[in-house]
Amino acid sequence: MALREIVTVPNDVLRRKARKITEFDKELQKTIDDMVETMREAPGVGLAAPQVGLLDRLVVVEYEEDDEKEDSPKKLYVVVNPEIISASEETEMGIEGCLSVPGLVGEVERSLEVVVRGQNRRGQPVKIKADGWLARIFQHEIDHLDGILYTDRATKVWKPTPEEENIAAD
Repeated sequence: MALREIVTVPNDVLRRKARKITEFDKELQKTIDDMVETMREAPGVGLAAPQVGLLDRLVVVEYEEDDEKEDSPKKLYVVVNPEIISASEETEMGIEGCLSVPGLVGEVERSLEVVVRGQNRRGQPVKIKADGWLARIFQHEIDHLDGILYTDRATKVWKPTPEEENIAAD
């Protein structure tokens, strides 16, 4: 495994649409492992392939299963070719940050619940029902695959206070 460089704005790879993955080979497995290591080192809760300069439809997400409990175990999600197949009409405003947009946070409205369909690292179909913060993370990461940054959706963007810098986002 190796750390990958995280691409930041204004790099144009962040504005391009990623392509579908069709080969589940050793190269993909290495990319996944590198992305997980890079996300953890950053540290972040999610990372999309364009953020490491790859125009592939791939996201990794790691988040506490029970964010109400301290030291709750984290669950790792690797989703190839993810797509949101349903999203709740109920939305919520929340503060997001991004490893590719350093030094800023923004207020973004997102669906409270989503269902994500895709494939696991071996190509098998997966379906994830996510709510709350996990749903927000998936929406944020999947946006990256379509060249959309949270700043495009934010109602306002600002330089965070020290307390806001601890906000979990990618």
